[in-house]
Amino acid sequence: MTDDATPEKTERDPETSDAETSASEPFDPATFDPEAVPVEDAELAAEVENFWIATRQYAGMAKASIVVGQTVSETVPPQAWSFGDEPELAEKLLGAVLAGDKTATSSALWDYDDEGAPLPVAGELSILLDGERHPRALIRTTSVETTTFEEVDEDFAAAEGEGDRTLESWRADHEEFWRRTLGEGREFTQDMPVVCERFELLYPKP
Repeated sequence: MTDDATPEKTERDPETSDAETSASEPFDPATFDPEAVPVEDAELAAEVENFWIATRQYAGMAKASIVVGQTVSETVPPQAWSFGDEPELAEKLLGAVLAGDKTATSSALWDYDDEGAPLPVAGELSILLDGERHPRALIRTTSVETTTFEEVDEDFAAAEGEGDRTLESWRADHEEFWRRTLGEGREFTQDMPVVCERFELLYPKP
């Protein structure tokens, strides 16, 4: 839903939604029906599943599965999504995550409301897609706080890892992004609600 010097729809897009519309809608393996989607989505589902099988050990799941058998949470991949509202932005922000520079993302709360999407929660896993919709990283949400645009502080702006990492830069980039991408009937304001999410990169390590 935005993020970063050029934010996302929200950085983490609820469609795909921190000022980052995402390059594609988020992929939810739990509700995926291979017979009701285009071939490219079926290919994405298979790629995400293979990525999850190869990386779930980094979320601490592999060893327990060997002993007691796999649980549903271990066999079903986490939701997969990309940053931003275009492939170039998705690549840029993913690169910042992989480099260890980006450990936070921000989204307009209104995007979640308008999409009927649940807010991220601490402990939630996500698979990040690149600009071409290929799985590239596994992250875990560590904290989620809802505040207002004007109350986002310097520390969070720096954690977003975009631009020159200052609060001034964060405000300028995210205001521009949200003025461009907010849904119908929504207008940017200094007191608009913003979801501030911090996360850790589990795979690959920077």
